[in-house]
Amino acid sequence: MSTVAVVGMGYVGLPLSLQFARSGAPVLGFDVDASKVESLDAGRSYIRHIPSAAIEEQRAAGRFAVTADFRRVREAEAVIICVPTPLNRNREPDISFILRTGESIAPHLARGALVVLESTTYPGTTDEDLRPVLEAGSGMKAGIDFHLAFSPEREDPGNPNSQVARIPKVVGGLTPPCLERAVALYRQAIEQVVPVSSCRAAEATKLLENIFRSVNIALVNELKLVYGAMGIDIWEVIQAARTKPFGFMPFYPGPGLGGHCIPIDPFYLTWKAREFGQHTRFIELAGEINTSMPRHVVERVGEALNSHRKPINGSRVLVLGLAYKANVDDDRESPSYILLDLLEQRGASVAYYDPHVPVIRPTREHPHWAGTRSVDWDRDTIGGFDAVLIATAHDDVDYQALADWAGCIVDTRNVMARVKTMPGQVWKA
Repeated sequence: MSTVAVVGMGYVGLPLSLQFARSGAPVLGFDVDASKVESLDAGRSYIRHIPSAAIEEQRAAGRFAVTADFRRVREAEAVIICVPTPLNRNREPDISFILRTGESIAPHLARGALVVLESTTYPGTTDEDLRPVLEAGSGMKAGIDFHLAFSPEREDPGNPNSQVARIPKVVGGLTPPCLERAVALYRQAIEQVVPVSSCRAAEATKLLENIFRSVNIALVNELKLVYGAMGIDIWEVIQAARTKPFGFMPFYPGPGLGGHCIPIDPFYLTWKAREFGQHTRFIELAGEINTSMPRHVVERVGEALNSHRKPINGSRVLVLGLAYKANVDDDRESPSYILLDLLEQRGASVAYYDPHVPVIRPTREHPHWAGTRSVDWDRDTIGGFDAVLIATAHDDVDYQALADWAGCIVDTRNVMARVKTMPGQVWKA
Protein backbone atom coordinates (compact mmCIF):
# COMPACT_ATOMS: atom_id res chain seq x y z
CA MET A 1 0.00 0.00 0.00
CA SER A 2 1.07 3.61 -0.58
CA THR A 3 2.17 5.85 2.30
CA VAL A 4 -0.55 7.96 3.90
CA ALA A 5 0.40 11.24 5.59
CA VAL A 6 -1.93 12.57 8.29
CA VAL A 7 -1.43 16.15 9.46
CA GLY A 8 -2.67 16.76 13.01
CA MET A 9 -2.27 14.11 15.70
CA GLY A 10 -5.31 15.06 17.76
CA TYR A 11 -8.67 13.50 18.49
CA VAL A 12 -9.35 12.99 14.76
CA GLY A 13 -5.96 12.48 13.15
CA LEU A 14 -4.50 9.98 15.60
CA PRO A 15 -7.32 7.38 15.53
CA LEU A 16 -7.55 7.74 11.75
CA SER A 17 -3.79 7.16 11.44
CA LEU A 18 -3.98 4.02 13.56
CA GLN A 19 -6.87 2.66 11.49
CA PHE A 20 -4.94 3.09 8.24
CA ALA A 21 -1.91 1.45 9.88
CA ARG A 22 -4.01 -1.50 11.10
CA SER A 23 -5.21 -1.89 7.52
CA GLY A 24 -1.64 -2.29 6.33
CA ALA A 25 -0.85 1.18 4.99
CA PRO A 26 2.38 2.87 6.08
CA VAL A 27 1.33 6.03 7.92
CA LEU A 28 3.41 9.14 8.53
CA GLY A 29 1.88 11.47 11.13
CA PHE A 30 2.69 15.18 11.28
CA ASP A 31 2.25 17.62 14.14
CA VAL A 32 3.79 20.96 15.03
CA ASP A 33 3.50 20.13 18.75
CA ALA A 34 6.88 18.68 19.70
CA SER A 35 5.46 17.08 22.87
CA LYS A 36 2.98 15.05 20.82
CA VAL A 37 5.70 13.90 18.43
CA GLU A 38 7.86 12.88 21.38
CA SER A 39 5.03 10.96 23.06
CA LEU A 40 4.04 9.08 19.91
CA ASP A 41 7.66 8.29 19.09
CA ALA A 42 7.82 6.62 22.49
CA GLY A 43 4.53 4.79 21.94
CA ARG A 44 2.68 6.84 24.57
CA SER A 45 -0.88 8.02 24.15
CA TYR A 46 -2.11 11.40 25.39
CA ILE A 47 -5.76 10.69 24.54
CA ARG A 48 -7.64 8.67 27.13
CA HIS A 49 -9.68 6.43 24.83
CA ILE A 50 -6.64 5.51 22.69
CA PRO A 51 -4.44 3.01 24.57
CA SER A 52 -0.69 3.34 24.32
CA ALA A 53 -0.53 -0.32 23.30
CA ALA A 54 -2.42 0.50 20.08
CA ILE A 55 0.18 3.10 19.17
CA GLU A 56 3.17 0.96 20.12
CA GLU A 57 1.83 -2.01 18.14
CA GLN A 58 1.73 -0.05 14.87
CA ARG A 59 4.97 1.80 15.60
CA ALA A 60 6.85 -1.43 16.35
CA ALA A 61 5.48 -2.99 13.16
CA GLY A 62 6.93 -0.11 11.15
CA ARG A 63 3.52 1.07 9.98
CA PHE A 64 3.33 4.30 12.00
CA ALA A 65 5.89 7.07 12.46
CA VAL A 66 5.54 10.72 13.49
CA THR A 67 7.49 13.83 12.53
CA ALA A 68 7.35 17.62 12.53
CA ASP A 69 9.40 17.82 9.32
CA PHE A 70 6.99 18.70 6.48
CA ARG A 71 9.65 17.95 3.89
CA ARG A 72 8.72 14.30 4.38
CA VAL A 73 5.32 14.96 2.78
CA ARG A 74 7.03 14.07 -0.50
CA GLU A 75 7.12 10.45 0.71
CA ALA A 76 3.33 10.20 0.73
CA GLU A 77 0.89 9.56 -2.08
CA ALA A 78 -2.02 10.81 0.04
CA VAL A 79 -2.09 13.65 2.59
CA ILE A 80 -5.03 13.96 4.99
CA ILE A 81 -5.45 17.25 6.89
CA CYS A 82 -7.00 17.00 10.37
CA VAL A 83 -6.35 20.36 12.05
CA PRO A 84 -8.56 22.56 14.27
CA THR A 85 -11.12 24.99 12.88
CA PRO A 86 -12.15 27.22 15.82
CA LEU A 87 -14.13 30.44 15.88
CA ASN A 88 -12.35 33.73 16.49
CA ARG A 89 -13.32 36.28 19.13
CA ASN A 90 -16.04 37.62 16.83
CA ARG A 91 -17.57 34.14 16.44
CA GLU A 92 -16.35 33.99 12.84
CA PRO A 93 -14.61 30.98 11.22
CA ASP A 94 -10.88 30.73 11.73
CA ILE A 95 -9.40 28.54 8.97
CA SER A 96 -5.85 29.72 9.58
CA PHE A 97 -4.74 26.25 10.69
CA ILE A 98 -5.96 24.81 7.39
CA LEU A 99 -4.25 27.48 5.31
CA ARG A 100 -0.97 27.24 7.23
CA THR A 101 -1.01 23.48 6.77
CA GLY A 102 -1.58 23.98 3.06
CA GLU A 103 1.40 26.33 2.93
CA SER A 104 3.55 23.78 4.79
CA ILE A 105 2.75 20.78 2.59
CA ALA A 106 2.45 22.46 -0.83
CA PRO A 107 6.19 22.79 -1.64
CA HIS A 108 6.71 19.10 -0.91
CA LEU A 109 3.61 17.67 -2.60
CA ALA A 110 4.40 14.90 -5.07
CA ARG A 111 2.88 15.08 -8.56
CA GLY A 112 -0.22 12.92 -8.68
CA ALA A 113 -0.68 12.96 -4.90
CA LEU A 114 -4.08 13.22 -3.21
CA VAL A 115 -4.86 15.88 -0.59
CA VAL A 116 -7.95 15.38 1.57
CA LEU A 117 -9.26 17.94 4.04
CA GLU A 118 -11.15 16.46 7.00
CA SER A 119 -11.42 19.55 9.24
CA THR A 120 -15.01 20.72 9.65
CA THR A 121 -15.61 23.97 7.79
CA TYR A 122 -18.03 25.93 5.62
CA PRO A 123 -18.91 24.86 2.05
CA GLY A 124 -16.33 26.16 -0.39
CA THR A 125 -13.28 25.98 1.88
CA THR A 126 -11.62 23.13 -0.02
CA ASP A 127 -11.96 24.57 -3.52
CA GLU A 128 -12.01 28.32 -2.73
CA ASP A 129 -9.50 28.63 0.12
CA LEU A 130 -7.27 25.56 0.38
CA ARG A 131 -6.97 24.92 -3.36
CA PRO A 132 -5.25 28.24 -4.29
CA VAL A 133 -2.81 27.85 -1.40
CA LEU A 134 -1.82 24.38 -2.57
CA GLU A 135 -1.55 25.48 -6.20
CA ALA A 136 0.54 28.55 -5.39
CA GLY A 137 2.94 26.63 -3.16
CA SER A 138 3.34 23.60 -5.39
CA GLY A 139 3.25 25.17 -8.85
CA MET A 140 0.71 22.49 -9.81
CA LYS A 141 -3.00 22.54 -10.67
CA ALA A 142 -5.60 20.74 -8.57
CA GLY A 143 -7.54 18.16 -10.55
CA ILE A 144 -4.74 17.97 -13.13
CA ASP A 145 -1.37 17.62 -11.40
CA PHE A 146 -2.67 16.54 -7.99
CA HIS A 147 -6.01 15.40 -6.58
CA LEU A 148 -8.11 17.27 -4.02
CA ALA A 149 -11.06 16.08 -1.91
CA PHE A 150 -13.00 16.67 1.30
CA SER A 151 -14.14 13.98 3.74
CA PRO A 152 -15.69 15.13 7.03
CA GLU A 153 -14.40 13.54 10.21
CA ARG A 154 -16.86 11.48 12.22
CA GLU A 155 -15.52 10.72 15.67
CA ASP A 156 -17.56 9.62 18.68
CA PRO A 157 -15.17 9.72 21.66
CA GLY A 158 -16.48 8.15 24.83
CA ASN A 159 -18.56 5.59 22.95
CA PRO A 160 -16.91 2.18 23.52
CA ASN A 161 -18.85 0.71 20.58
CA SER A 162 -17.58 3.31 18.12
CA GLN A 163 -14.89 2.07 15.73
CA VAL A 164 -13.28 4.19 13.03
CA ALA A 165 -13.47 1.36 10.50
CA ARG A 166 -17.24 0.99 10.91
CA ILE A 167 -18.26 4.64 10.68
CA PRO A 168 -19.36 5.35 7.07
CA LYS A 169 -17.07 7.88 5.34
CA VAL A 170 -18.59 10.63 3.20
CA VAL A 171 -16.25 11.76 0.40
CA GLY A 172 -16.49 14.56 -2.17
CA GLY A 173 -13.90 15.33 -4.83
CA LEU A 174 -12.96 18.42 -6.83
CA THR A 175 -13.28 16.37 -10.04
CA PRO A 176 -14.53 12.84 -10.80
CA PRO A 177 -10.93 11.49 -10.86
CA CYS A 178 -10.28 13.24 -7.52
CA LEU A 179 -13.35 11.51 -6.06
CA GLU A 180 -12.25 8.16 -7.45
CA ARG A 181 -8.83 8.47 -5.84
CA ALA A 182 -10.30 9.55 -2.47
CA VAL A 183 -12.83 6.71 -2.44
CA ALA A 184 -10.06 4.22 -3.21
CA LEU A 185 -7.96 5.64 -0.37
CA TYR A 186 -10.61 5.34 2.31
CA ARG A 187 -11.78 1.92 1.15
CA GLN A 188 -8.40 0.60 2.29
CA ALA A 189 -9.37 1.31 5.89
CA ILE A 190 -13.12 2.04 6.14
CA GLU A 191 -15.87 -0.51 5.58
CA GLN A 192 -18.34 1.86 3.88
CA VAL A 193 -17.46 4.90 1.77
CA VAL A 194 -20.27 7.24 0.68
CA PRO A 195 -19.39 9.32 -2.42
CA VAL A 196 -21.14 12.65 -2.98
CA SER A 197 -21.10 15.01 -5.95
CA SER A 198 -18.59 17.62 -4.74
CA CYS A 199 -16.35 18.85 -1.95
CA ARG A 200 -19.05 21.37 -1.06
CA ALA A 201 -21.69 18.67 -0.68
CA ALA A 202 -19.39 16.77 1.67
CA GLU A 203 -18.64 19.94 3.65
CA ALA A 204 -22.36 20.69 3.92
CA THR A 205 -23.08 17.13 5.08
CA LYS A 206 -20.94 17.54 8.17
CA LEU A 207 -22.57 20.86 9.02
CA LEU A 208 -26.05 19.36 8.66
CA GLU A 209 -25.16 16.54 11.06
CA ASN A 210 -24.03 18.95 13.76
CA ILE A 211 -26.70 21.59 13.16
CA PHE A 212 -29.32 18.85 13.55
CA ARG A 213 -27.92 18.07 17.00
CA SER A 214 -27.52 21.70 18.02
CA VAL A 215 -31.10 22.63 17.14
CA ASN A 216 -32.60 19.61 18.88
CA ILE A 217 -30.50 20.08 22.00
CA ALA A 218 -31.67 23.70 22.07
CA LEU A 219 -35.26 22.48 21.81
CA VAL A 220 -35.02 20.24 24.87
CA ASN A 221 -33.08 22.92 26.76
CA GLU A 222 -35.93 25.36 26.13
CA LEU A 223 -38.55 22.75 27.02
CA LYS A 224 -36.66 22.05 30.25
CA LEU A 225 -37.32 25.64 31.31
CA VAL A 226 -40.94 25.62 30.12
CA TYR A 227 -41.82 22.28 31.68
CA GLY A 228 -39.91 23.16 34.84
CA ALA A 229 -42.11 26.23 35.29
CA MET A 230 -45.11 23.90 35.03
CA GLY A 231 -43.70 21.49 37.60
CA ILE A 232 -43.01 18.82 34.95
CA ASP A 233 -39.75 16.86 34.88
CA ILE A 234 -38.28 17.04 31.35
CA TRP A 235 -36.27 13.87 31.95
CA GLU A 236 -39.41 11.87 32.73
CA VAL A 237 -41.07 13.27 29.61
CA ILE A 238 -38.13 12.32 27.38
CA GLN A 239 -38.00 8.80 28.77
CA ALA A 240 -41.70 8.38 28.09
CA ALA A 241 -41.50 9.87 24.58
CA ARG A 242 -38.60 7.66 23.55
CA THR A 243 -40.83 4.59 23.88
CA LYS A 244 -42.47 5.66 20.61
CA PRO A 245 -40.91 3.33 18.00
CA PHE A 246 -41.15 5.84 15.15
CA GLY A 247 -40.92 9.57 14.53
CA PHE A 248 -39.00 10.47 17.71
CA MET A 249 -35.32 10.64 18.57
CA PRO A 250 -34.29 11.49 22.15
CA PHE A 251 -32.05 14.48 22.88
CA TYR A 252 -31.14 15.56 26.38
CA PRO A 253 -30.74 18.94 28.11
CA GLY A 254 -27.53 20.01 29.76
CA PRO A 255 -25.55 22.94 31.17
CA GLY A 256 -24.53 24.16 27.70
CA LEU A 257 -22.81 22.81 24.61
CA GLY A 258 -19.23 21.61 24.52
CA GLY A 259 -16.70 19.91 22.30
CA HIS A 260 -15.12 21.10 19.11
CA CYS A 261 -18.16 20.44 16.88
CA ILE A 262 -21.63 21.28 18.15
CA PRO A 263 -20.92 24.77 19.65
CA ILE A 264 -18.84 25.83 16.64
CA ASP A 265 -19.83 24.17 13.37
CA PRO A 266 -23.33 25.68 12.97
CA PHE A 267 -21.80 29.16 12.96
CA TYR A 268 -19.60 28.23 10.00
CA LEU A 269 -22.76 27.91 7.92
CA THR A 270 -24.31 31.03 9.46
CA TRP A 271 -21.23 33.04 8.45
CA LYS A 272 -21.11 31.61 4.92
CA ALA A 273 -24.85 32.04 4.38
CA ARG A 274 -24.52 35.83 4.71
CA GLU A 275 -22.40 35.83 1.55
CA PHE A 276 -25.50 34.61 -0.30
CA GLY A 277 -27.94 36.95 1.45
CA GLN A 278 -29.44 34.12 3.51
CA HIS A 279 -30.30 34.18 7.21
CA THR A 280 -30.05 31.05 9.36
CA ARG A 281 -32.71 31.84 11.95
CA PHE A 282 -33.06 28.33 13.40
CA ILE A 283 -29.30 28.02 13.85
CA GLU A 284 -28.92 31.42 15.47
CA LEU A 285 -31.89 30.91 17.81
CA ALA A 286 -30.53 27.50 18.84
CA GLY A 287 -27.19 29.12 19.54
CA GLU A 288 -28.81 31.76 21.74
CA ILE A 289 -30.67 29.14 23.76
CA ASN A 290 -27.71 26.83 24.20
CA THR A 291 -25.29 29.60 25.18
CA SER A 292 -27.77 30.90 27.78
CA MET A 293 -27.90 27.60 29.67
CA PRO A 294 -24.84 28.14 31.91
CA ARG A 295 -26.45 31.27 33.36
CA HIS A 296 -29.65 29.34 34.08
CA VAL A 297 -27.61 26.64 35.82
CA VAL A 298 -25.82 29.20 38.00
CA GLU A 299 -29.20 30.66 38.95
CA ARG A 300 -30.24 27.17 40.10
CA VAL A 301 -27.04 26.91 42.15
CA GLY A 302 -28.04 30.18 43.81
CA GLU A 303 -31.54 28.85 44.56
CA ALA A 304 -30.13 25.61 45.96
CA LEU A 305 -27.73 27.47 48.23
CA ASN A 306 -30.47 29.85 49.34
CA SER A 307 -32.53 26.86 50.44
CA HIS A 308 -29.64 26.14 52.82
CA ARG A 309 -29.59 29.81 53.90
CA LYS A 310 -26.32 30.48 52.02
CA PRO A 311 -25.56 32.98 49.25
CA ILE A 312 -23.35 32.20 46.26
CA ASN A 313 -21.02 34.97 47.38
CA GLY A 314 -18.61 33.38 49.82
CA SER A 315 -19.78 29.80 49.27
CA ARG A 316 -17.47 26.97 48.17
CA VAL A 317 -18.77 25.37 44.97
CA LEU A 318 -17.38 22.28 43.27
CA VAL A 319 -17.98 21.73 39.54
CA LEU A 320 -18.05 17.98 38.95
CA GLY A 321 -16.82 17.24 35.43
CA LEU A 322 -14.59 19.42 33.28
CA ALA A 323 -14.67 17.35 30.06
CA TYR A 324 -17.39 18.37 27.62
CA LYS A 325 -18.99 14.90 27.59
CA ALA A 326 -18.98 11.78 29.72
CA ASN A 327 -16.04 9.37 29.78
CA VAL A 328 -13.58 11.46 27.74
CA ASP A 329 -10.67 13.74 28.61
CA ASP A 330 -11.56 16.33 25.95
CA ASP A 331 -12.32 19.71 27.54
CA ARG A 332 -12.54 21.79 24.34
CA GLU A 333 -15.36 24.35 24.49
CA SER A 334 -16.60 22.74 27.70
CA PRO A 335 -19.44 24.66 29.39
CA SER A 336 -17.76 23.82 32.70
CA TYR A 337 -15.29 26.64 32.07
CA ILE A 338 -18.15 29.12 31.70
CA LEU A 339 -19.75 27.76 34.87
CA LEU A 340 -16.49 28.23 36.76
CA ASP A 341 -16.17 31.79 35.47
CA LEU A 342 -19.78 32.73 36.27
CA LEU A 343 -19.64 31.29 39.77
CA GLU A 344 -16.35 33.05 40.49
CA GLN A 345 -17.76 36.33 39.18
CA ARG A 346 -20.57 35.98 41.71
CA GLY A 347 -18.13 35.63 44.56
CA ALA A 348 -18.00 31.86 44.96
CA SER A 349 -14.80 30.01 45.76
CA VAL A 350 -14.69 27.39 42.99
CA ALA A 351 -12.87 24.15 42.24
CA TYR A 352 -13.45 21.16 40.01
CA TYR A 353 -13.24 17.39 40.09
CA ASP A 354 -12.70 15.26 36.98
CA PRO A 355 -10.99 11.85 37.03
CA HIS A 356 -10.10 12.24 33.34
CA VAL A 357 -8.70 15.79 33.52
CA PRO A 358 -6.33 15.84 36.51
CA VAL A 359 -4.89 19.24 35.56
CA ILE A 360 -6.20 21.96 33.24
CA ARG A 361 -4.04 22.40 30.17
CA PRO A 362 -3.48 25.83 28.61
CA THR A 363 -6.29 26.91 26.30
CA ARG A 364 -6.79 29.96 24.12
CA GLU A 365 -10.24 30.69 25.55
CA HIS A 366 -9.59 30.11 29.28
CA PRO A 367 -5.87 30.64 29.96
CA HIS A 368 -6.55 31.80 33.53
CA TRP A 369 -7.49 28.25 34.58
CA ALA A 370 -4.30 26.64 33.23
CA GLY A 371 -2.49 24.59 35.88
CA THR A 372 -5.55 24.25 38.14
CA ARG A 373 -5.75 20.72 39.51
CA SER A 374 -8.70 18.49 40.19
CA VAL A 375 -9.52 18.13 43.89
CA ASP A 376 -9.27 14.76 45.65
CA TRP A 377 -12.25 12.43 45.75
CA ASP A 378 -12.84 11.71 49.42
CA ARG A 379 -15.42 12.45 52.08
CA ASP A 380 -13.54 15.29 53.76
CA THR A 381 -12.78 17.11 50.50
CA ILE A 382 -16.18 16.74 48.85
CA GLY A 383 -18.06 17.32 52.09
CA GLY A 384 -16.22 20.61 52.54
CA PHE A 385 -18.08 22.25 49.65
CA ASP A 386 -21.33 24.12 50.17
CA ALA A 387 -22.65 22.88 46.81
CA VAL A 388 -21.62 20.38 44.14
CA LEU A 389 -22.65 21.15 40.56
CA ILE A 390 -22.72 18.10 38.27
CA ALA A 391 -21.78 19.31 34.79
CA THR A 392 -20.51 16.04 33.27
CA ALA A 393 -21.75 12.58 34.25
CA HIS A 394 -18.68 10.34 34.00
CA ASP A 395 -19.52 6.66 34.55
CA ASP A 396 -16.60 6.08 36.90
CA VAL A 397 -17.76 8.61 39.49
CA ASP A 398 -19.36 7.10 42.60
CA TYR A 399 -22.60 9.07 42.77
CA GLN A 400 -23.86 7.22 45.83
CA ALA A 401 -20.73 8.36 47.63
CA LEU A 402 -21.46 11.90 46.42
CA ALA A 403 -24.96 11.66 47.88
CA ASP A 404 -23.49 10.43 51.17
CA TRP A 405 -20.87 13.20 51.34
CA ALA A 406 -22.48 16.35 49.88
CA GLY A 407 -25.38 18.20 51.46
CA CYS A 408 -26.37 20.23 48.37
CA ILE A 409 -26.15 18.90 44.81
CA VAL A 410 -27.23 20.64 41.60
CA ASP A 411 -27.65 18.04 38.85
CA THR A 412 -27.69 19.07 35.17
CA ARG A 413 -27.47 15.48 33.87
CA ASN A 414 -30.17 13.67 35.90
CA VAL A 415 -27.52 11.25 37.13
CA MET A 416 -28.59 11.46 40.77
CA ALA A 417 -31.94 9.87 39.87
CA ARG A 418 -30.07 6.55 39.92
CA VAL A 419 -29.01 6.73 43.56
CA LYS A 420 -30.56 7.14 46.98
CA THR A 421 -30.72 10.76 48.11
CA MET A 422 -32.33 12.80 50.86
CA PRO A 423 -35.33 15.10 50.30
CA GLY A 424 -34.17 18.58 49.28
CA GLN A 425 -30.60 17.43 48.74
CA VAL A 426 -30.66 17.41 44.93
CA TRP A 427 -31.75 20.24 42.66
CA LYS A 428 -32.23 19.58 38.97
CA ALA A 429 -30.93 22.23 36.59
